[in-house]
Amino acid sequence: MKKAAKPAAAAAAAAAAGMAWPKMVHALLKQENIRQVAVVPDAGHAQLIHLIEADKTMRLVRLTTEEEGVALLAGAWLGGQRGVLLMQSSGVGNCINMLSLPLAAHFPLLMLVTMRGDHGEFNAAQMPMGNNTQRVLEAIDVVVQRADRDQEVAEAVSGALRLTFNTFRPAAVLIGQQVMGAKDFRKLTKDDDHE
Repeated sequence: MKKAAKPAAAAAAAAAAGMAWPKMVHALLKQENIRQVAVVPDAGHAQLIHLIEADKTMRLVRLTTEEEGVALLAGAWLGGQRGVLLMQSSGVGNCINMLSLPLAAHFPLLMLVTMRGDHGEFNAAQMPMGNNTQRVLEAIDVVVQRADRDQEVAEAVSGALRLTFNTFRPAAVLIGQQVMGAKDFRKLTKDDDHE
């Protein structure tokens, strides 16, 4: 039987192969036996979501609201499966009350959060939660790591995976807008048929 590589080794191998962060993170999730991925789809996670959808060892569960993912992954853990929650920073605000569940019950929860309301943001409504996501999570005792460069994402996720599943604490990796590129309202509203 082939021995599995360490998470950091998997990330390094993926980076050496020229993979972008979603491919590296997918490799880490697969290696760490993640079976359920809860998500409120967003553009920042699109490539990772497509990789998970194509992976027959993982089950992607689309949510109507982010806090459903906390309960879903509590059930997955109780049923013997590991999972992660993918969301945008605005969704963190929807989860604050529900995050008392993993904190009080001492079960692992990893959240991968694509940030809005920072680098180059065009939507003023994204600013309040975007500017306070890390502070709010830390205030309720969630361990937070931040990655603001593509090459930092896999290492942050690797560390957070180990932390959450070894210490039975919720953790979040905040993936900055610089990693994905800031959305441009002009491009989002451009009508390609009338150029």
